Amino acid sequence: MSSLPIARMSYAEYVAFEASSDARHEYLNGEIFAMSGGTPRHAELAAAMSIALGNALRDRSCSVYSSDLRIRVKATGLSTYPDISVICERRETDPDDSNALINPSLVVEVLSPTTEAYDRGAKAAHYRRIPSLREYVLMSQDEPLIEVYRRNERGNWELVAEAKRGEQITLEACGAPVTLDVDAIYRDPLA
Repeated sequence: MSSLPIARMSYAEYVAFEASSDARHEYLNGEIFAMSGGTPRHAELAAAMSIALGNALRDRSCSVYSSDLRIRVKATGLSTYPDISVICERRETDPDDSNALINPSLVVEVLSPTTEAYDRGAKAAHYRRIPSLREYVLMSQDEPLIEVYRRNERGNWELVAEAKRGEQITLEACGAPVTLDVDAIYRDPLA
C-alpha cells in the first residue's frame, strides 16, 4: 500500500471505481491506495508458486487465484489483492462486493523492497483477522526463501517454517499436507 491515500470514498464508490479502473487499489477506512506494480522476478515467483499449488491441489476441492482476485477482510474493512489466494470447499462472496471473496484458507505474498514492511506488519495483521485463513506465506524476491506462518490450535499465529535452497515446505491449510520444493519454485528458466 502506498503511504498516502489517493482518494476518500464509501465502499460502494470504491467497488464502482475499481470496476472501471485499469489499475488496482487497496481500500481501508474510506481511503483508497494505489498498488505498486511488480518486477519481472516478482511476477515469475508468483506464477511459479501458483503453478506448484495448482498442481498439488488438482484433486482437491480448492482453487488457486492470482492477484486479480480481491479479498476483503470483514473484521477490518481492508480490500486487497494478494499475490496468490487459495479458497477451499466453497467461495464466500462479500455481501457488499460480488467480486471480493472473504474466505481464503491460504494467502501468499511475494515480498518486494517497497512492500516488505507492510506485508510483514499491518497487512499480516489484517489477514490474521480472517477466520478461514490457516496459513500466510511470504516469499523473498532476493533469495530462495519461503516463510510459512500458521494459525495453531489455540488460534495464535506462529512461524512454522523457513525453507531455503535445497529444502521443502509443507503447507497444511488445504486439507491434507502439500509439500513444495523451494528450488523448483525459484528455478529461473531464463538464467
